[in-house]
Amino acid sequence: MKRTIRWCWLLGLVAMLGVTAMLGLPAALSAQDDAVREITPIADGLYRFRNNFHYSMFLVTSEGIVATDPINADAARWLKAELDRRFGQPVRYLIYSHSHGDHISGGEVFADTAIVVAHENAKAEILANNVPTAPPDLVFSDRMTLTLGGKTVELSYLGKSHSDNLIVMRFVDSRVVFGVDFVSAKRMPYRDFPGGFLDDWPHALEALEARDFDILATGHGPMGGPSDVREARGYLEELRAAVAARIEQGMSDAQIVEAVTMDKYRNWGRYEDWRALNVQGMTRHLRQSR
Repeated sequence: MKRTIRWCWLLGLVAMLGVTAMLGLPAALSAQDDAVREITPIADGLYRFRNNFHYSMFLVTSEGIVATDPINADAARWLKAELDRRFGQPVRYLIYSHSHGDHISGGEVFADTAIVVAHENAKAEILANNVPTAPPDLVFSDRMTLTLGGKTVELSYLGKSHSDNLIVMRFVDSRVVFGVDFVSAKRMPYRDFPGGFLDDWPHALEALEARDFDILATGHGPMGGPSDVREARGYLEELRAAVAARIEQGMSDAQIVEAVTMDKYRNWGRYEDWRALNVQGMTRHLRQSR
């Protein structure tokens, strides 16, 4: 019975997409390559692009488009076709949030018209690790401002966090910031903080709190606001303090995982999946730092 319902739902989705295409209506969702894709307006000219569990942003101006993380080549090709169809404008700037391939693969799709922008450390990582994307053409160390069609995007490096090359993008006219992987809205940090810099991470979040914005758009999960940045920092600080206290008490790693439940955040996304891994990652970090 469950299998029948699943197939009926899938056939209904395919039929809906076919009717949408026949009527020439904007495609909100795509089943191409078994991926769920959609474009959602956020503010005047500013949109959020979803590819399954990853999100990026793009800004449409009178002189072209400022796009962010392409995510992967299939997603980038789909997005490029939609941009051409809906807006008839080329991508003039393509901004990478950081060097990780699950966010920035596929940049070559836009390289024929776009200047690719990233942090200077990201370029080095992209080249060293042969990330399948277009290498950055333009890099910066601390801050850079891009202006296109009278609209401004401010790029800032806030220090080490999820990586040593992650930047935030502030769409000044819309009062929206786009932050990837090091901040989420009521969602647990990823697994055991792989490759993260846990001593520096809260400081990067504190620097983001000081930025002037109303809307937080993230690379995963729902959007939020300034209060979500404060909560994300509070979570890391509370997790660190709780784990440190158990280490001082002489608890084993397994006992710490059992004891540090972070119940205050039980309603956050991925709590059941990643709470224990968060504790393990923090425990490993603090033990190695002693």
